[in-house]
Amino acid sequence: MLLCYWAAAVGLVVGSLVWLEDPYEAWVDGEVVEIKGEDIKVLCTSGKTVVAKASNVYAKDAEAPPCGVDDMTKLAYLHEPGVLQNLRTRYDMNEIYTYTGNILIAVNPFRKLPHLYDSHMMAQYKGAAFGELSPHPFAVADAAYRLMINEGVSQSILVSGESGAGKTESTKLLMRYLAYMGGRAAAEGRTVEQQVLESNPVLEAFGNAKTVRNNNSSRFGKFVEIQFDQSGRISGAAIRTYLLERSRVCQVSDPERNYHCFYMLCAAPPEDLQRYKLGNPRTFHYLNQSNCYELDGVDDSKEYIATRRAMDIVGISSDEQALEDSLCKRVIVTRDETITKWLDPEFAAVSRDALAKIVYSRLFDWLVDKINSSIGQDPESKCLIGVLDIYGFESFKTNRCLTACLQRKQEEYTKEEIDWSYIEFVDNKDVLDLIEKKPGGIIALLDEACMFPRSTHETFAQKLYQTFKNHKRFSKPKLARSDFTICHYAGDVTYQTELFLDKNKDYVVAEHQALLNASKCSFVSGLFPPLAEESSKQSKFSSIGSRFKQQLQALLETLSATEPHYIRCVKPNNLLKPAIFENKNVLQQLRCGGVMEAIRISCAGYPTRRPFDEFVDRFGILAPEVLDESSNEVTACKRLLDKVGLKGYQIGKTKIFLRAGQMAELDARRSEVLGRSASIIQRKVRSYLSRRCFIMVRQSAIQIQAACRGQLARQVYENMRREAASLRIQRCLRMYFARKAYTDLCCSAISIQTGMRGMAARDELRFRRQTRAAIVIQAARETGALQAAKNKLEKQVEELTWRLQLEKRMRADMEEAKTQENAKLQSALQEMQLQFKETKVMLVKEREAAKKAKEIVPVIQEVPVVDHAMLDKLKTENEKLKALVGSLEQKIDETEKKFEETNKISEERLKQALEAESRIVELKTAMHRLEEKFSDMETENQILRQQSLLQTPVRKTSERPPIATQGMENGHHVNDEHKAKEPQSTTPVKMFGTESDSKFRRSHIERQHENIDALISCVANNIGFSHGKPVAAFTIYKCLLHWKSFEAERTSVFDRLIQMIGSAIENEDNNDHMSYWLSNTSTLLFLLQRSLKAAGASGTTPNKKPSSAASLFGRMTMGFRSSPSSSNLAAAAALSVVRQVEAKYPALLFKQQLAAFVEKIYGIIRDNLKKELSSLLSLCIQAPRTSKGGVLRSGRSFGKDSPASHWQNIIDNLNILLSTLKQNFVPPVLIQKIFTQTFSYINVQLFNSLLLRRECCTFSNGEYVKAGLAELELWCCQAKEYAGASWDELKHIRQAVGFLVIHQKYRISYDEITNDLCPILSVQQLYRICTLYWDDNYNTRSVSPGVISSMRVLMTEDSNDAGSSSFLLDDNSGIPFSIDDLSNSLQREILWVFNQRRNYLGIQPSSFYKSEAKEAQASHLFCLK
Repeated sequence: MLLCYWAAAVGLVVGSLVWLEDPYEAWVDGEVVEIKGEDIKVLCTSGKTVVAKASNVYAKDAEAPPCGVDDMTKLAYLHEPGVLQNLRTRYDMNEIYTYTGNILIAVNPFRKLPHLYDSHMMAQYKGAAFGELSPHPFAVADAAYRLMINEGVSQSILVSGESGAGKTESTKLLMRYLAYMGGRAAAEGRTVEQQVLESNPVLEAFGNAKTVRNNNSSRFGKFVEIQFDQSGRISGAAIRTYLLERSRVCQVSDPERNYHCFYMLCAAPPEDLQRYKLGNPRTFHYLNQSNCYELDGVDDSKEYIATRRAMDIVGISSDEQALEDSLCKRVIVTRDETITKWLDPEFAAVSRDALAKIVYSRLFDWLVDKINSSIGQDPESKCLIGVLDIYGFESFKTNRCLTACLQRKQEEYTKEEIDWSYIEFVDNKDVLDLIEKKPGGIIALLDEACMFPRSTHETFAQKLYQTFKNHKRFSKPKLARSDFTICHYAGDVTYQTELFLDKNKDYVVAEHQALLNASKCSFVSGLFPPLAEESSKQSKFSSIGSRFKQQLQALLETLSATEPHYIRCVKPNNLLKPAIFENKNVLQQLRCGGVMEAIRISCAGYPTRRPFDEFVDRFGILAPEVLDESSNEVTACKRLLDKVGLKGYQIGKTKIFLRAGQMAELDARRSEVLGRSASIIQRKVRSYLSRRCFIMVRQSAIQIQAACRGQLARQVYENMRREAASLRIQRCLRMYFARKAYTDLCCSAISIQTGMRGMAARDELRFRRQTRAAIVIQAARETGALQAAKNKLEKQVEELTWRLQLEKRMRADMEEAKTQENAKLQSALQEMQLQFKETKVMLVKEREAAKKAKEIVPVIQEVPVVDHAMLDKLKTENEKLKALVGSLEQKIDETEKKFEETNKISEERLKQALEAESRIVELKTAMHRLEEKFSDMETENQILRQQSLLQTPVRKTSERPPIATQGMENGHHVNDEHKAKEPQSTTPVKMFGTESDSKFRRSHIERQHENIDALISCVANNIGFSHGKPVAAFTIYKCLLHWKSFEAERTSVFDRLIQMIGSAIENEDNNDHMSYWLSNTSTLLFLLQRSLKAAGASGTTPNKKPSSAASLFGRMTMGFRSSPSSSNLAAAAALSVVRQVEAKYPALLFKQQLAAFVEKIYGIIRDNLKKELSSLLSLCIQAPRTSKGGVLRSGRSFGKDSPASHWQNIIDNLNILLSTLKQNFVPPVLIQKIFTQTFSYINVQLFNSLLLRRECCTFSNGEYVKAGLAELELWCCQAKEYAGASWDELKHIRQAVGFLVIHQKYRISYDEITNDLCPILSVQQLYRICTLYWDDNYNTRSVSPGVISSMRVLMTEDSNDAGSSSFLLDDNSGIPFSIDDLSNSLQREILWVFNQRRNYLGIQPSSFYKSEAKEAQASHLFCLK
């Protein structure tokens, strides 16, 4: 047994933790409760007690990390139970990958873990040293790729394991990573690696089948060659297949299935079924030998369509996909004669099966050739990386694998300068000779038996018994007639010979060859080319065994030319379900896979290796006095081992190397010391508790006495306090009454005084209002003179104020209409009043007439006579008069309402008139600008006319000379619109001659080019800043405005500027230089954003009023060339914003290119900072290694690195960049964005490293990182204006580190973690941290198993969501701002600077505007020069 190579446990004492064998669980752990000589009694964790021999018990590491180790060579006890327990512990935490030296062990999780294989994970492993990060197939692939690039040697990665262990998936992962490292686009829009991956569905359909242990088992070996060019890019690929299981075509055992392609064909669409005459798979003999026809979770119809699509992708035409005719034909021929003959059913079936196997084999080879031709190979490739997916390969490769393991150990011994001798390992060459040696090997005897028709499996077995009866590796099982057993290095394997002869036969019948070659189907005939004449006359014998041997020999030759890497895939259970780990099953696979043999080789040397600091930390208690005398760790280790009397160890450069069993002996002595120390501690604790109890009793008695005395004293004090209180109450009551009387008297006096003073103040206010009203009336009378001045100004700007005149006309018309309407209403009111008066007069007259009539009528008799008709008539008329009066009153009310509305309209017109006056002020300012431009143009034209009219006399016409015809202005053509606006002369000028005109134009163009060259040469150098403003940006802007380049249809100045900026920023490593240009380009972009508007954007609408809030940049870019009075200086300065111009296409394109330069320079500065911090962050994530306490008792420290130096370097880099940006006056908004993205990068790098490296998830490392983050927080507070918000970007690493440094994690619930401690972290991230955590200082536990189980349940529920399963963060390298955001931010900051500067100077706005105007004039004159 392999365990004989490991040393037995030594120095066992009661209480030691051990491992012992179990028939069901392979190994169980327990605690020693009794020792009697060689027999020890162990209490297992399951509760049962077992008695075992001391030689069969192996020590268990009590201080092993709860989450295991990522490399099993780091185990303190490197033996079989330790390895098995480590794999199981990691598997329970979804850590499915583990190293054993350079071998990667992959345990199939039988569930999706997409977060382990995304692009972020590949980026983490790119360029990382092997073993630096957690075990992963990406690490193996990266190591192979780096070796190929650095040493120029081809590599191979051997993926092995039994069916269902995950070999195919591991192979796909390796292919993905190699494509990530060396992929590049190929012809037809698809890369080489994509074509290789796209061929997988085709090969799986024709080469995979369901077996007892796997629903998608590869029944062939696949060796994928990825070819690379000299630069490390993929240049080609090829797929080599080996060991196809041809017998499965004809023979299938229950519950397995035949190859997938047959069931896909039977599930094809109805038209294909009818075309190829297919049906239910139960009707075919090759398929109905098993009762399994469907697979759970697999739809054969969909797989059929997917396979057809994949065949189209790899270049297989639809005609070539029609294979059913060749597979369904029934050809019956005799063996010796050329005539057709009916065969008996048995021989006919044999012939049919032989035909089917050869056809399927040729078909599979054709598919592979077709795929290779589609992918394309690189014949000039010098290096390749091969990925082998095959089971059972260890039987042929054991020596190479173990030799590689041995070489790795020996390399480490050499590196550490350890004396070592060659370690012997098991050589299985005798087993290989037993199987394949000629002529006496098992395969040779099998081929010989197949050649004789009368041979049976029994005769073959007897032949084996006779030939190998004395071979030590061969034996015959008891009670077996035809079985035999071979003793492999991993264990005994028994074989049954019943089907050996049938499966080994591989006849190639000549008649079949001729028949298929003569097929009318070109595809079928192409599969069977004609054979040589001598071989076509007879049936050629061949066997599966010999064919497999030839293929394996070719594969071995290929692999011998490469450097191997190993991945051992392990299937944890035979149920193919997650979360089930069967110890015996896994242990058997580890033995057969050579892992245990590699561990045995390691144990033969120095299996235990510990760095000096760890060794001193663990075993320093065995000899504490050594620490007082030693000055360094190496000396301390030597004296410690000499003190305990250990022999056979060796001291390396960085580690101490121990023989097998020595670690257990040291741990036993350590346990004894700890036991004695525990007794002393218990004695001291009990003494302390007894003394504390006595002291508590004595203190209690004293407290009772003090309480009684205090109660008596409090009663006496209470009586005294009551007496004093009564006296105080009396005094306060008397004082209250006296104060109240005084307060009432005082309030009365104050009220009287207030009334008198208020009356006097109101009289004074009334007088002041009358005086102010008189002054206003006088001022109104003086407005006449101002109106006359205004009319004079309107005549001067008549051409520019035609819109205002039109508006005035409209207002006059509306006033006239209002007057007419008022006149009509007045006349209507007067008419109504006259009617009312007339009616009233008539009513009065009628009443008087009635009175007179009453008086005139004589009284004849006393009986009254009433004229009722007249009375009714009068009443009727009276009612009409009342109605008329009501209607008149209503009309009067309506007239009054209309009058009020007319008054409102008049007020609005008055406001419009006031606005028109303000526009007059604006037009006046614009007129001043136009006059200044016109004067500049007149000056320039006078010079040109003097030069051009030297030979042509021109008579003087007016004060303003005429303007000569212009061609180009500063590198661009002048618009016709601008030409039309030029003032025209009153007297025509004589035409220039052709020669003089062309010379003038040439000289003018040359002068324009000289101006552009002068501008480029001026701003190409660093000309600095003026009052915090970049001079180059303002110079360019003023020149472009002066040359009218923004309105030009064609110009070359923008191209020159873009070329100049592009060449200026070629030196990307100089942050000072890049900051200077970031400041200039961003400022110039801001000016263009505020100035340019697309042509035609305004339409026919009148010009809008400029913004009232004038910015500092606006005042700098406008020159106050006029002499405004002191009264309107503030208004003029407020209106002096950046000039709005209608930009043409070249100007708009220039703005876009400038924005691209701003984004590029910003990205360069940000990436430079990230590059500088990258190397420092890798050092900041892990605390420097020091001994416990950090200092030896002698006062000398083992630690060599300062913990804070790396963080201080980061802060120094941040300070340097911040100072550089501030010195170059980069806009604060850009500085804030740079540091925000930088801190986000720090968060991503630190957090991802924390999740990928187990040695980083420790308590001490959390304290180290937390201290560094505190330094960063302090820096953010100091640079609050620029980096205050950047601190929030570190939320992930802050919460993770905060979780690492808290105590008593096992008491924290899951809700407390997610709601209080780490609300920003996902379940996957929390699970990763909790499982990787280990306390290297106080050996405390992580969270409780219940919390881990809750996280695992949530992760299982979210396993289908690939996005939620990723636990790594992604770094955002985008541009976090737009042009509008930059412009708005700059405008707000400039306004703030303007106000701060004015307040700081302490001057009035008018004076400040004058100083700004002078500065702007100076800037304009500089641009003109």
